[in-house]
Amino acid sequence: MNLFNRLLAIGLLSLLLSGTTYAGNLPKLIDLGADKCVPCKMMAPLLEELKQEQAGKFDVEFIDVWKHRDMASKYRVQMIPTQIFFAPDGTELYRHQGYIPKEDILKQWQKLGYDFSGN
Repeated sequence: MNLFNRLLAIGLLSLLLSGTTYAGNLPKLIDLGADKCVPCKMMAPLLEELKQEQAGKFDVEFIDVWKHRDMASKYRVQMIPTQIFFAPDGTELYRHQGYIPKEDILKQWQKLGYDFSGN
């Protein structure tokens, strides 16, 4: 085993032992909207709060579908905002269209089997 592979193995082992989770292994909430859409603007501060409060528990991503039209097609967006809840393996678990309060996002995660209430 060369030095790079040894360091990589040691680094991965220490991450596993420390309980650190890879970002790609987290559930994910994607909000598909636009910067100029009124309900989307209302979602922006909630998404930022969730991103900070739930860091390391689930990922939050915003995609502006007016700027990235290919993403609207990829995720089959019919109206904005649309929130899609994904399992860590990328499986779509739930889809919501329109504004959704932060509390309802957390309740939906709980219904899906993820409890993020213990901050």
